[in-house]
Amino acid sequence: MAAVAGVAALTWQVPLAQLAIIAGAAIVGRLVLDVPEPSGAADGVSPVSRRVGMVAGALFATLLVGLPLLRVVGGQAVAIVDAFYRSGALVFGGGHVVLPLLHSAVVDPGWVGNDQFVAGYGAAQAVPGPLFTFAGYLGTVSSVAPNGAVGGVIAVLAIFLPGLLLLLAAMPFWHELRGWRAARSAFAGVNAAVVGILAAALYTPVWTSAVTAPIDVAIAAAGFALLLTNRVPPIVVVGLSALAGQLLTIAT
Repeated sequence: MAAVAGVAALTWQVPLAQLAIIAGAAIVGRLVLDVPEPSGAADGVSPVSRRVGMVAGALFATLLVGLPLLRVVGGQAVAIVDAFYRSGALVFGGGHVVLPLLHSAVVDPGWVGNDQFVAGYGAAQAVPGPLFTFAGYLGTVSSVAPNGAVGGVIAVLAIFLPGLLLLLAAMPFWHELRGWRAARSAFAGVNAAVVGILAAALYTPVWTSAVTAPIDVAIAAAGFALLLTNRVPPIVVVGLSALAGQLLTIAT
């Protein structure tokens, strides 16, 4: 399932492709996977009421549908909120899976150059925290206003908001979902698909944008070998790779 999802993600590179692949994986998981019930008793009391959960779910859907419509009359500020909100709402699994969505959201319309995107992604790997914070960099370096510090704050808030709304929406019903055998099987299929989508994201846009010559392969392999030793911090690996890139630029 992971292999099929990865091939599909590489073949079908449109904004809603990930959502369709994950939905298909959920259906397949529901039909063919048998996931045992988790051990240990789960507390059925949620700190969020069902009413709050339903309001959060309705707000999530309203923003997802309404923001693209508001872009027509709301100007560039609404367009930026919509781009990052949609990236955060349509991704499943977080992390590197969001890269293709962010790339299409900011590079395709010309807000951020491809070189800036790849450089920012490399820098984001050197610092702790979720990759979603990469949105703050993209909002800051955007060539269209609002950008700078204001654009960075808007981008971070917009990309994290859908996940927070979905969390509030799911919490009151999580106890029932946890005990529902069909839901466990569906999510097992989704987890397999996310692995394939992650592999596809590693290839494009990461590998295809950053590795364009044999020397790039050598630098990537050396960095990977250093990480495997578990003795060299990621930030040092990033720094050494950046230094190697500067030396190559000077040499050529």
